[in-house]
Amino acid sequence: MRAGGGASPRPAPLPAATSATATLLVPASVAMPPPRLAHLRRLLLSLRSAAHHPLAPNPGRPLPGPLHPSLLLLPRAMAGAAHAGVATASAEYEEVLGCLGSLITRKVRADTGNRGNQWELMAKYVQILELEEPIAQLKVVHVAGTKGKGSTCTFAESILRSCGFRTGLFTSPHLMDVRERFRLDGLDISEDKFIRYFWWCWNKLKDKTGNDVPMPAYFRFLALLAFKIFSDEKVDVAVLEVGLGGKYDATNVVRAPVVCGISSLGYDHMEILGNTLGEIAGEKAGILKKGVPAYTVPQPEEAMSVLMRRASELGVSLQVVQPLDPQKLEDQPLGLHGEHQYMNAGLAVALANTWLEKQGHLDRIHVKHSDTLPHQFIKGLSSACLQGRAQIVPDPQVNSENDKDDNSSLVFYLDGAHSPESMETCARWFAHVTNNDRIQLGSLKQPHADRNSRKILLFNCMTVRDPQRLLPRLLDTCAQNGIHFEQALFVPNQSQYNKLGSLASPPSEREQIDLSWQLSLQRVWESLPHNNEGLNGANSSRASSVFESLPQAIQWVRETAQQNQSTQFQVLVTGSLHLVGDVLRLLKK
Repeated sequence: MRAGGGASPRPAPLPAATSATATLLVPASVAMPPPRLAHLRRLLLSLRSAAHHPLAPNPGRPLPGPLHPSLLLLPRAMAGAAHAGVATASAEYEEVLGCLGSLITRKVRADTGNRGNQWELMAKYVQILELEEPIAQLKVVHVAGTKGKGSTCTFAESILRSCGFRTGLFTSPHLMDVRERFRLDGLDISEDKFIRYFWWCWNKLKDKTGNDVPMPAYFRFLALLAFKIFSDEKVDVAVLEVGLGGKYDATNVVRAPVVCGISSLGYDHMEILGNTLGEIAGEKAGILKKGVPAYTVPQPEEAMSVLMRRASELGVSLQVVQPLDPQKLEDQPLGLHGEHQYMNAGLAVALANTWLEKQGHLDRIHVKHSDTLPHQFIKGLSSACLQGRAQIVPDPQVNSENDKDDNSSLVFYLDGAHSPESMETCARWFAHVTNNDRIQLGSLKQPHADRNSRKILLFNCMTVRDPQRLLPRLLDTCAQNGIHFEQALFVPNQSQYNKLGSLASPPSEREQIDLSWQLSLQRVWESLPHNNEGLNGANSSRASSVFESLPQAIQWVRETAQQNQSTQFQVLVTGSLHLVGDVLRLLKK
């Protein structure tokens, strides 16, 4: 069901509970189950005077001397009957997700005490986990920024992996499963490894924390877990994306990275980082280190002056990298789509090249022609993959049911843009690919040229964002590129039920849902000027709806596509990476 004004078609309206005064829904919290398996491990391991470390590169190599039980992990093969009747692998993974969920703080992010919130605790956590030396040994590429830092990290990791190195990649947020944040050699860490590394860190921290030193908050724990994983897995290079800001980010415990990068800066997380580009740049510049080479991309003057001043204070030569020239790719496309990715690719090339130089590995790369990149760089850039950024997904359900000739009746265009600047970039990409979708969708047979198409916006954003800054930029840029939406759909994120990628389903019983935020988004949308005509000459761009849930919105889109098989429906999903992840999860079902 949905509510809202605008043109038909539209299903029955929502019940009264979906008005702006709707009853508040308290999201299903993630209860932390008792750590049964952790207790079982300790009980069994306390009976062992010596053991093999299952996480070491050579599992058969015994560790010297007896170890405290909390330092050991019980391999699944050794667990035998201990696991029987206690938990399956998936059940244990759910238990891990429950423990992780307990670390998510309910503190309002805009609280003044949040900036650098007890930063000194990170050093204590590192000590508890005995990670000082392992972190110092990691060969790190460290990247901060507002836009494109995740893409830059993805490109850099793919390049260095293509050069033959064992890579670790830590990014955020995840879209469907928390393990997406930890990649080893380009693949998400396995569930089994993730579970074992998790318990190792969890048990040690639980043993040594209390009132004076609380358990680390969610992201800090994940960063610590990444350091443990990458050090024990003996990666050659660890590529780390800053979570938020830079100076007080959990990844900034790295004191001597090999090279640092700062991607495009803009207005985001202003409730924490500051209200001006200068303040935001100051936070991002916190990852710069004395003696460590650093790169950035062209920035607004206000931001660039702050970056340059901080670099000068540290004696760092901060070099500005231009967007990658497509001709250097020998006609190969970038693995991540969108014109803006050439900026991120240019930064990634500089970071990877400097890492190779500093580590003495420039002999690993081979250049065919002076005006092109080394073939390993081209391979890495063209094979890079990052879900939820300029991603095109034909709907498998509608297309398999309706399109016997492989035409795509319903296509989702997903991009996790959530800042004013990235809204513009997203809009330009959407306009480009929908005007040239025959090329972008590759081997898919596209509809005939005379087939109508309808554009639908599926949107949500976090309440800390300002929709008055996001929606106008999106709408204006689309209009400038000839794109007009027939319908705008506003939904709450499904992930309020699917914490951290859990397989748990939303509550089966009907509950009253607080849609006040989605209704406010709708009001912003409908207040914007829509000076264009939709299909049949109707001014339909003001049509908008609020749905109680994302599955209901997807169902409505599918039903509409099935009822209008002569029309191709192109749905832009944006405003939140969490929303994009929720849509991907539903489509994969």
